[in-house]
Amino acid sequence: MTRATTVRAVLAAVVLLVSLFVTLTMSPRLGLDLQGGTRLVLQAKDSPTAKADRESTDRTVEVLRQRIDALGVAEPTVTRSGEDRVLIELPDVTDPREAAEVLGRTAQLTFHPVIGVPDDAAPDPKPEPDPKPKPESESESEELVLPDESGGRLRLGASDLSGAGVKDARAEFDGQRGAGWSVSLDFRDDASRDWTRLTGEAACHPPQDERRRVAIVLDEKVISSPQVSPSVTCGAGLPSGTTQITGSFSADEAKNLALLIKGGALPVPVEVVEQRTVGPTLGAEAISASARAAVIGAGLTALFITFVYRLFGGLAALALAGYTLISYAALVALGVTLTLPGLAGFVLAIGMAVDANVLAFERAREEYASRSGRTSRPLRSALAAGFRNARTAVVDSNVTTLLAAGLLFGLGSGPVKGFGVTLAIGVLVSMFSALVIARALTELAAGSRFVTDFPGVNGIGLRGRVRTYLTRRAPQLFRRYRRWLGVSTVVVALAVLGVTLRGLNLGVEFTGGRLMEYTTSRPVGIDTARTALADAGFADAEVTTAGERELSVRTGDTGDRTEAAIRDALSAEGGAATKVRDDLIGPSLGDELRRHALIALGIAVGAQLLYLAVRFRWSFAVASVTAMVHDVVILVGVFAWLGRPVDGIFLAALLTVIGYSVNDSVVVFDRVRELWARRPGSPLLPAARAAVLQTVPRTVNTGMGALFILTALAVLGGDSLRDFALALLIGICVGTYSSVFTAVPVALEMESRRKDGGRTGQGQRQRPKAGRGRPADNGARV
Repeated sequence: MTRATTVRAVLAAVVLLVSLFVTLTMSPRLGLDLQGGTRLVLQAKDSPTAKADRESTDRTVEVLRQRIDALGVAEPTVTRSGEDRVLIELPDVTDPREAAEVLGRTAQLTFHPVIGVPDDAAPDPKPEPDPKPKPESESESEELVLPDESGGRLRLGASDLSGAGVKDARAEFDGQRGAGWSVSLDFRDDASRDWTRLTGEAACHPPQDERRRVAIVLDEKVISSPQVSPSVTCGAGLPSGTTQITGSFSADEAKNLALLIKGGALPVPVEVVEQRTVGPTLGAEAISASARAAVIGAGLTALFITFVYRLFGGLAALALAGYTLISYAALVALGVTLTLPGLAGFVLAIGMAVDANVLAFERAREEYASRSGRTSRPLRSALAAGFRNARTAVVDSNVTTLLAAGLLFGLGSGPVKGFGVTLAIGVLVSMFSALVIARALTELAAGSRFVTDFPGVNGIGLRGRVRTYLTRRAPQLFRRYRRWLGVSTVVVALAVLGVTLRGLNLGVEFTGGRLMEYTTSRPVGIDTARTALADAGFADAEVTTAGERELSVRTGDTGDRTEAAIRDALSAEGGAATKVRDDLIGPSLGDELRRHALIALGIAVGAQLLYLAVRFRWSFAVASVTAMVHDVVILVGVFAWLGRPVDGIFLAALLTVIGYSVNDSVVVFDRVRELWARRPGSPLLPAARAAVLQTVPRTVNTGMGALFILTALAVLGGDSLRDFALALLIGICVGTYSSVFTAVPVALEMESRRKDGGRTGQGQRQRPKAGRGRPADNGARV
């Protein structure tokens, strides 16, 4: 055993032991879409007295955190997002209406002297229910005219005391005197003196005089206007600095009022621009379904690579198990919130982790075939050469996937960010698993004489069915490569036609609106549900079914009473309706997310092109990006023809397909570059044909590993992951095709049009320029 093998084995053992310790001692942090709860995004707005900037938003976060703590929510998350947004996560809160109302109110509490009643004042028999009546300005002296709690209008003087002077507020119940619920206020030192002065001035008026009252105003609404007790003398006021807000409060009203006052006023107004609610059953079902899909998909993948590569394939399957352990431990140790798309990314990365092992094993098979009979230890030397030669392709292909993951994290929203983080961790760990763990295991096994002497056991000494078939048939690919370009053009045109004729079914994330999912106790037909919602005032609501008792309702109405009214309408037809999901996206955020999606796609194309241009030559980079755009257009077109939703989850799948498509093209062109460099001045076509035939076994074996995982997700992953898995299945199949029959023909066409290009097999080689005594440079770079 060499020193390098020992180092790899020790390093792998240490990392695996640490990962096992983390897995056994730490618990994962589940996102709200897995554990159930509510996610709110609040947009800070400018006010006449304050600007919504980073500083004011930070103060808003602190106020909101105090309010949430008082609500009693376990392990809430309150953070600033960007310059003027606040992200709030409330685990186990599935009815967010009350929380949103409490969090969003500015709670401007002020104490005013009552200076009389307007001349035309008279108690209204039925006070208006408007929670924020507009104040009437009487003069230049900041006087207000507001209705009191009984509906009679009062003239209020300017306020010298605000809620900022309140030290504490608590709801109390007085059962002995039958006073019911009230709110007790404790004032700070300076505010206590202001309160004493305010009540002392009011006590100078006779009892029952309106001017003996003190009005307590919350958000321009008089919530209480008590008379100062007759026992308080003029000028003396209430010396204790303590008061009670009394009224016809229920227990919840008193507690909420105390919460608002104690939490303080928000520095700037806030507006709910995004709200997502997931019931606990949906998250539990998603975890269970994803776990089944992971076990079955990973098991099939392990069996497949063991069948193809025999003993070394079994060792790669062990490395795959180590990859799963290390990835999970990394997610837990870094405190990454595991979301539903992130869970899908974790499962998907298991299948994609096979890629690096397949690349190394296929190169090792080629090296073994060329070294057999020339060295006493062909297996060990072939294995070392296989890993060494595959390293550049592994790194290049994974960097393209990391670029896609970075875009998902930077420009995605909510759970999609979790997918980007999970995908990035999976890519990094997969390289460690293949280049360290799998290599250490296979090198240790290669030291055995039994493994070395029997090629049918180690798997490397076998040529493989696909490679044997291609070698025997020796197909003359790309003899007329423009035909393949024509086929790709026709398919792309059909995809564009689908987008033009049928349009895209954009999700609420990109259009704004509200999407709710319910389960009912009795089956409800879709026509019945539509009629019931139309009768309830939601004639424009879109209703779809996912089963006899599962309904999805999408509407543009985002009002507070929308969800309750829709649930009542469905309950009337289907019995008890249980909400399992509720997504609300404001129109401004929908526009922003749609813009970010387009920016992400644009950056993805530019970043991949730039990276590939640096690593390869321009013709190869343009060919790879052309194949990538080809895959994106076809995937979007298929979803348009099928009418499937195009939302944030689809965007995550689309960017993953971009990384996978470029990954395949990189592997092909990496081999083209290697073969072409061996024969400077030769035409590109023979090198391209040979490169494709040599990399097809890798492409097939890698694709099969991913297809096992994705098929398991599509069948067992449930409705939440079905569209995600479908998009990736389509993307991987199209990407496998385009990396050979779109990318390579484009490169051949570009090279044939270069002024100094060589022969491609379709078209004549240009003559060397005058004065040149050597063939045209073929541009190969090493």
